[in-house]
Amino acid sequence: MKLNDLSPSKGSTHAKKRIARGPGSGTGKTAGRGIKGQKSRSGVAINGYEGGQMPLYMRLPKRGFNKPNRKAWAVVNLGILQKFIDAGKIDVSAPITEDALVASGLVRRKLDGVRVLAKGDFSAKVTLQVSGASEAAVAMVEKAGGSLSVASKPAAE
Repeated sequence: MKLNDLSPSKGSTHAKKRIARGPGSGTGKTAGRGIKGQKSRSGVAINGYEGGQMPLYMRLPKRGFNKPNRKAWAVVNLGILQKFIDAGKIDVSAPITEDALVASGLVRRKLDGVRVLAKGDFSAKVTLQVSGASEAAVAMVEKAGGSLSVASKPAAE
């Protein structure tokens, strides 16, 4: 096989439509735009226009709100934390901080803080120091014999 033998598979490509290139092209003269009118001209932008009537997107009520100062948490589940501890990627003898979680590769970046959630099984006796944690996660860590301290409580949402 040579480079000049290569060709795209049958039906995967088709030739570009050559618009406004004379009567022989089939799309000459008006170039498939019909005759006269706003849509036959260039620079037309009438999406959503309803002839002067209030458009549908303006008649419908607005919904929802995007909080401009919301916190973006890096989420850690206890089950995955346990897997990293079992694999030896996280040292249990020292307190596990957010920086230790980033260094181990469990969290890519801290964002506004690391939040621990109680998904999965957890049995290691550890000292965790993070920005946020669910009540179930705190209970799970304490049940395993460790401690989980939350550095700064998030504002009431």
